[in-house]
Amino acid sequence: MPASDPEKLIAKADKLTKLSLTRWSADWRNATLLYEEAANLFRVAKKNEKAKEAFEKASKGQEMLSSPWDAAKDMESAAALAKELGNWNEVSDFYRRASELYMECGRPQPASDALAKAARALEDTIPDAAVQLYNDASTILEEDGKEQMAFDLYRAASSVYIKLEKYSDAAASLLQLGLAADKCNATNSQCKAYLGAIIVYLYAHDFKQAEKCYNDCSQVDAFLRSDQNRCASKLLSAYTEGDIEEIKRLAQSNTVSNLDHVVIKLARKLPTGDVSALKTGAAKEEEEPLDENDLT
Repeated sequence: MPASDPEKLIAKADKLTKLSLTRWSADWRNATLLYEEAANLFRVAKKNEKAKEAFEKASKGQEMLSSPWDAAKDMESAAALAKELGNWNEVSDFYRRASELYMECGRPQPASDALAKAARALEDTIPDAAVQLYNDASTILEEDGKEQMAFDLYRAASSVYIKLEKYSDAAASLLQLGLAADKCNATNSQCKAYLGAIIVYLYAHDFKQAEKCYNDCSQVDAFLRSDQNRCASKLLSAYTEGDIEEIKRLAQSNTVSNLDHVVIKLARKLPTGDVSALKTGAAKEEEEPLDENDLT
């Protein structure tokens, strides 16, 4: 039998895993080697569907041999081929399975990486699934005490949320990044994340939430003393004064220019709504006399 015929290798491997009158136990060790050899031959021949199926079988074989690390590697290979084929649901399922297998052998970093690979593959086609994968990937790192390695995952999640126009979720991701940065004493990343969240709220024309976010973040001493805080304070003041030119000037400042690319793009479009209404509301509050009989 020519070793270069992957079809025959698969047939032989399948036979080794089936029980019969003459075979009382499956030979998973040899079968798995044959599956992996066939998978690589199919892949070289650009027969991606057959290569994917062979890697799936090889992964199962490695599981049967109690080798979750090798099973995860084969499952990742199957996922990469599913991506080439545009089988997006399989991409998600296979990378998730690979992640589970990595966790079985106590390896959270590659487990998180597998989910991040799936997320990147799905960003354009199934963005809702992509953000969930990014969030799950960052959770694995958080639980392992490796928050600093999750920074890019939070940024990626916020970027996808912005594309989906889910601005509250985008801001929440940036605030999570700020919290993770706080645990790592990564002050610069923390302050940039907080300013980013405030800008996202302003872009969504949710001034009250932007103001609340600013006040909450200013409870953190590192942010209170930062350039990002000063920029946020000036932005909010410009909004309450209805000063469109000042808003545009601040959006072009160096402090904003050092934020993540997707946040910079939002900032450069500020203001998005009618800021004169904020000015009118602020003036009205100042003008209203205090009614001593109104205790509400």
